Amino acid sequence: MKTDRRTLVGGFGATLLAGMLASPWRALAAERGLDLALVNGRFWTGLPGQPATGAIGILGNRIAVLGEDAVRSLSTRRTRVIDLGGAFAMPAFTEAHTHFLKGAATLVQPDLLKARDRSEFAALIAATAKQRPGKWILGGTWDEQRLGGGLPTRDWIDAVTPDTPVAVPRTDLHSTLLNTLALKLAGITRDTPDPAGGVIVRDAAGEPTGILKDNARKLVERVIPAMSDSEVDDLITRGIDHGLSKGVAQIHNPEIDWSVYHPLRRLHARGALSARFQAYVPLADWEKMAAIVAEEGTGDDWLRWGKVKGLSDGSLGSRTAVFYDDYADAPGQKGVRVTGLDDLEQWIAAADAHGLQVATHAIGDRANDEVLDIYARVAQANGPRDRRFRIEHAQHLRASSIARFASQQVVASVQPYHAIDDGRWAIERIGPERLQGTYAFGSLLASCAHVAFGSDWPVAPLDPLTGIEAAVTRRTIDGANPEGWLPDQKITVEQALTCYTAGNAWAGFMDDRAGRLAPGYLADIAVFDADLTTIAPSALPSAKVLHTFVDGQERYAAQ
Repeated sequence: MKTDRRTLVGGFGATLLAGMLASPWRALAAERGLDLALVNGRFWTGLPGQPATGAIGILGNRIAVLGEDAVRSLSTRRTRVIDLGGAFAMPAFTEAHTHFLKGAATLVQPDLLKARDRSEFAALIAATAKQRPGKWILGGTWDEQRLGGGLPTRDWIDAVTPDTPVAVPRTDLHSTLLNTLALKLAGITRDTPDPAGGVIVRDAAGEPTGILKDNARKLVERVIPAMSDSEVDDLITRGIDHGLSKGVAQIHNPEIDWSVYHPLRRLHARGALSARFQAYVPLADWEKMAAIVAEEGTGDDWLRWGKVKGLSDGSLGSRTAVFYDDYADAPGQKGVRVTGLDDLEQWIAAADAHGLQVATHAIGDRANDEVLDIYARVAQANGPRDRRFRIEHAQHLRASSIARFASQQVVASVQPYHAIDDGRWAIERIGPERLQGTYAFGSLLASCAHVAFGSDWPVAPLDPLTGIEAAVTRRTIDGANPEGWLPDQKITVEQALTCYTAGNAWAGFMDDRAGRLAPGYLADIAVFDADLTTIAPSALPSAKVLHTFVDGQERYAAQ
């Protein structure tokens, strides 16, 4: 498979890059001595052609030198030395796509994905209602494919939640199930019209079933009481600790609201962030964000903003992803445009003209083409610059569209775990022909596209190892595809590691200082109890994180 050296090393050969950066940092280390030495390890640097090294020396928050001899010669009495005992180490992971506050909330909400049928689903909701009577139940997420195939309705849970409002999202976050009390509080009746870009699912008599899709979810979101600042801060801190335990040092949060931006700024002002963040806000609010950037800049390496996200369509599971052709299991339906194309293009053009980085959600093949077309027109109109447009998900592509990501320098921000989850039932939605461009990781990498990997947490686990296994094996979670679903799109472990490190660094404009182990780069390092490059791919999710270092400090250590 063809390798994109731009994605891997930002345009520099490994030897040249190391040569450029080694001298000043080695000289500084010779003057001051190393602060931290990680020795007796096997370090995968992420640099093509760079052999594994056994030690790394750190000065402040940067990597100063690589190699046992250099580390030994520059260590002093004050150098803290950590013997890794032969463990495997690598650049810490970056998570390119999360809904971080929603994900963190699931750490204290019922795990509805464990339910195997209607009764178990109701029992989990009932147990939570008993523990928190009268308080909104907002998570975790559900998947009707694990519950027999039919969408849940309010009738499933009304009996166990007469006094507790419920609004729990589908695993794709594009549909939400409400009980009758929540419908009442939201003012949703049989006479409530479907909002633009949204659907209120109704039964044969025209009554709301409790399912709201895409923009219809805003009808209930507006009546859910806001959490206190302390509650939000606590959840985000829990989420950060969870990520650190998985080797994640940086998180991109391409959100369509301001729910995470403000808390992150609050935590950062207190020096309370122990992982790095890139915070997105709604594309429609580009003017507000442009004003913030004009006054305050774009943040720093702990928290960066100046980024906006739009939505073009919905999801495959909710049948709201926009396709050229009808859904195979719903003739006459081709999806829902969550944002009108005129608005989408106008906002993208304005945001880009003000120097903001733009990411756009697109799942269906037509939605992806429409966003690529808009990006091309905006780039031509606004002129050349390093803009790094992103498409979040890039899930279903026509073969002719794959090469456009590389030629237009658009980041394909994809989620490998979705492939082994959706692979159980995607053929029912769109038929066999359109599967050929589905989760086309191999083809995107072969075309030299910039590919970023993420989880979409809480849609999928915040654990890059599960994503790597998914990208490498493509074995669906139901065990029905032991040789891999669409196996021609499998990639190697090293390619997957690179997408989760250097690929994500490029997507976030940090490729000159993150995503690889080299002198001058940020000392963000994850240490594992197994060599991820040599163990069986099926064993990857069982590997344990021993240490996670962020900014040269140990932020997580296994007990």
